[in-house]
Amino acid sequence: MKKLHLILAASAAALTISGAPAMADRGTDGDLKIIFWQAVSTMNPYLSGGTKEVYGASMVIEPLARYDETGALVPMLATEIPTVENGGVAADLKSITWKLKPDLKWSDGTPVTAEDAIFTWKYCTAPDGGCAQGAYFEGVSNVEAVDASTIKISFTDPKPYPYSALVGGQSPLIQAAQFKDCLGIKAPECTSANFGPIGTGPFVVKEFKPNDVVTFTANPNYRDAAKPAFATATLKGGGDAASAARSVLETGEFDYAWNMQVEPEVLATMMQAGKGKIEVAFGTQVERIDLNPFGVDPSLGDKRSTKEAGPHPALKDPAVRKALSLAIDRDIIDEAGYGDNGKPTCNILPAPDIYVSTAVDWCLKQDLEAANKLLDDAGWKMGSDGIREKDGVKLSFLYQTSTNSVRQATQALVKDMWSQIGVTVELRNVSANVFFGGDPASPDTFQKFMADVQMYTNNFDGTDPEKYMAGWMCDKIPSPASGWQGENIVRYCNPEYDALVKELGKTGKLEDRAVIAKKLNDMLSNDVAQIPLIHRGQPSAVSATLEGVKMNAWDSELWNVADWSRKK
Repeated sequence: MKKLHLILAASAAALTISGAPAMADRGTDGDLKIIFWQAVSTMNPYLSGGTKEVYGASMVIEPLARYDETGALVPMLATEIPTVENGGVAADLKSITWKLKPDLKWSDGTPVTAEDAIFTWKYCTAPDGGCAQGAYFEGVSNVEAVDASTIKISFTDPKPYPYSALVGGQSPLIQAAQFKDCLGIKAPECTSANFGPIGTGPFVVKEFKPNDVVTFTANPNYRDAAKPAFATATLKGGGDAASAARSVLETGEFDYAWNMQVEPEVLATMMQAGKGKIEVAFGTQVERIDLNPFGVDPSLGDKRSTKEAGPHPALKDPAVRKALSLAIDRDIIDEAGYGDNGKPTCNILPAPDIYVSTAVDWCLKQDLEAANKLLDDAGWKMGSDGIREKDGVKLSFLYQTSTNSVRQATQALVKDMWSQIGVTVELRNVSANVFFGGDPASPDTFQKFMADVQMYTNNFDGTDPEKYMAGWMCDKIPSPASGWQGENIVRYCNPEYDALVKELGKTGKLEDRAVIAKKLNDMLSNDVAQIPLIHRGQPSAVSATLEGVKMNAWDSELWNVADWSRKK
């Protein structure tokens, strides 16, 4: 049986042959206008796990390889995808060696070298650095320069799937010279570098206004002299999803709008104007509700939402967590907010198909009777006010999410459903710019999670879930010590889970990896660390005047922005 990395590498090699045709001249198509209704807060994806930051940064900084629209791994800064067959992956699977493309330059004209890769690894793993993408470097023991253009990444143990560090939009190379004084606790302080990273991508940051707008110019040192077709680009942020959709589909003011989380019937009406269309890609996005395992009472001060706060007085009870999930009618939520762009799920890991568990289906159908019985049996008594209580603790929760019509509608539905089992909630919504922002000083980010429950969507790059599932390990919990960075937003901590992730990292056969990944999914779902709601597609609005867009659910949607052009 072939190992997974060999399968992916083979498909990548096949797809690399047929690239987009080269354009005639760089910068001949004027300005590209992109709108994110969630504005970008930093251009450094290592300081924010937000998708908007990863996507925005992908126009400027790039990884060694990334995933194309089919999920296949394709070279970016590397000459080819290393495999055991071509000698790039060691026979013992304990190292991978990447070769940089010749004459690669940063946008400032200086050469890209292996030292930049070494530095990026040191940057993300520096003590007290709080790297948001730490899972990508899990198991890496060393990164070294074989020569100026050759990078060797070594692993503590054999790694059957070695395509993690410096692969995908969430793990790009950063320039050592620019970030050399930004290690560890100094990382957030390097404003100029974080807002305007020197990169290898098709565009260069001209001006960055946090939580507002980014303006770009074509990179004069981009490796393809004919690209990008656009001389400038504007990435506008803010507003709401509906107005962003309208700016492409009805008014034609913008060329591309990301993440059209808008009611299906509203989008259908907008498209009647003929200015653009909705493109949808299904990958691994799951709309979910986090349940905070730690105390969040404001009186806890700096301990709030950390292990030091102690267990949550109500959500520590497994019966409460499971009852909350059973009380939700996912079919209604799907119909109201997603239509053909969504499907109810009990899985945190919804794709690719080989990794999809069929063992967790207990939450798919609402069961109020079972939910109420769970709470009755656990001693949560219904009060005269319709709210359950036990030992002086009421089932009363603060439920937060980002500001968006679909999410606010979902909040209202869930509130009503939970009221039927004696649970009351206070609804709160936070501007998406702030909620998904990377400001460590803000109390309202999803990383800080200063609420009992919160709702958002998350996914992962590529088709292999190892890095993603590692994000629920105990050492990935955000805290003040990590600058509130870390992938484990839900603060789940289970030594058995951690051990299983490490087993996945040592397992080669695709079928065996799938078995382990399903076990990890089932553990998260059955422990109700989170409440999965909807496996949703990625819908974005594309102008009728724009060509070259290839919707990608496996990496940044802007992964091939160098190939975009204006229809002639």
